[in-house]
Amino acid sequence: MEPFYIMIGDPQKLLVIPDTQAHLNGHAVLTHTYHLYHHSDHDDRLAIDRESTRHLNKKDDPHYLGTITFDAPGKLFTYSRGHRKLSGTEVEEAIEEISHFRDNSNLWPKN
Repeated sequence: MEPFYIMIGDPQKLLVIPDTQAHLNGHAVLTHTYHLYHHSDHDDRLAIDRESTRHLNKKDDPHYLGTITFDAPGKLFTYSRGHRKLSGTEVEEAIEEISHFRDNSNLWPKN
């Protein structure tokens, strides 16, 4: 899966980078771990850098918000805090948005 954007909160735009970009028989495979970054429209170059390095230096990035892992989609999720912390409500909203994205392949970027 390719990186994508979601909106949560008041509103704030997040860049979501799936942990893997594997494909099976030409179709994207759903990952279970997503890395979150605060994103503003004026830092598109940073978004490209984050995507290309695949979050190798995520812990040093002041915009890094952490990781959400879908341990049992629809039932059990884990949030690991990043440089900045999301509130409980923001984590719930992010899980809902990522779940919606996961459940609707028509929203996925076309390769």
